[in-house]
Amino acid sequence: MSGNKGPVVPQCWERFGSGRPRRCTAAPDGSLSWEAGGGPGRGLRAALTAVFLPHGFPDSVSPDYLPYQLWDTVQAFASSLTGSLATQAVLQGVGVGNAAASVSAATITWLLKDGTGMLGRIGFAWLMGSRLDCEAKKWRLFADVLNDAAMFLEIVAPAFPSYFTLIVCVSSLAKCIVGVAGGATRAALTMHQARRDNMADVSAKDGSQETLVNLAGLLVSLLLLPLLSEQQSLSLAAFFLFTVLHLYANFRAVRAVIMETFNEARLYLVLKHFIQWGKVLTPPLANRMEPLWTGCHPALSLSLGVPLHSLVSSAFELQQVSEGHQQPYLLRWDRCRVPEGDNWTIVKETYQILDRLYPKFLKELQAVGWETERHLLEVDEWRAAWPQGEKKIL
Repeated sequence: MSGNKGPVVPQCWERFGSGRPRRCTAAPDGSLSWEAGGGPGRGLRAALTAVFLPHGFPDSVSPDYLPYQLWDTVQAFASSLTGSLATQAVLQGVGVGNAAASVSAATITWLLKDGTGMLGRIGFAWLMGSRLDCEAKKWRLFADVLNDAAMFLEIVAPAFPSYFTLIVCVSSLAKCIVGVAGGATRAALTMHQARRDNMADVSAKDGSQETLVNLAGLLVSLLLLPLLSEQQSLSLAAFFLFTVLHLYANFRAVRAVIMETFNEARLYLVLKHFIQWGKVLTPPLANRMEPLWTGCHPALSLSLGVPLHSLVSSAFELQQVSEGHQQPYLLRWDRCRVPEGDNWTIVKETYQILDRLYPKFLKELQAVGWETERHLLEVDEWRAAWPQGEKKIL
């Protein structure tokens, strides 16, 4: 029995997230010991990571998370400073610090400002709500540009006392549109960044980061505002400086986002490159080529889920769209772009091309990393059903 050395412990390794693996070994007395390192770490850096970054970072978020958040931090800091300048201007305009100012007049101005903004928020959500998911990057950039424009109106409003109420109402309207567009697109980007069903954690840590940045902006504003309060030209110069920084950081932040799902612009770019060169653009390349301004649209415009009467107007046309085609969808070119006599010929040829190219196209999309199970295309709710039960998407 003296030669018995005890049970043989199999080799074992463990790893914390994407850290270095560490090995478990058995000591002579039978206890287990672990190599140093490989854990979550200690010290200030580890503490800041735990407080401000999602659990499991970087594996729990998309690869573009860190560059986006760094530029988003810069833009939030610049926006905090410009917001302080704009708030100071509005307070001066309603009479804060002016003994001759009327409290009731200031209250009415503030109520009109808030009421205009509320109406604008409802109207914008009604008109553009369905598009914010599809064009999250464009609308995020649009929201920040509009926010800067709104704050500029607040900065200059005190210089036009006769039109002060009108100007601040327009500014409030713009800021409420910013609130809808910015909040909705932030949610869409958070969904893209969360890779372990951890959207709530990613959103919460983003809020912590923004709170810290706003706190830093508040401290800087406390030092800056006393120096600028009596010098309008210097205040405008500081506003324009911070605005330029804000817009540049926003552009870099949005450009850093690499989405693997298709919206209309990314699909157009990938299809065009595939038809021309026979190869599929990778998500990073297509995202870098994607236009980021809302007025820039691809040459081809898609309408998905449209009513049947917008495609056909006679029994002959209805027979044309369904004859000899077994796919669960219908295609139709815009009548304004294609001569009516050639329309159905082009549609049939399009079906044949799609049947030939689509399997290869789909395979290459999946090979380079595109998400093919879901998309960000704007699809309406219209559907058509034939008597035999076959459904077609228009």
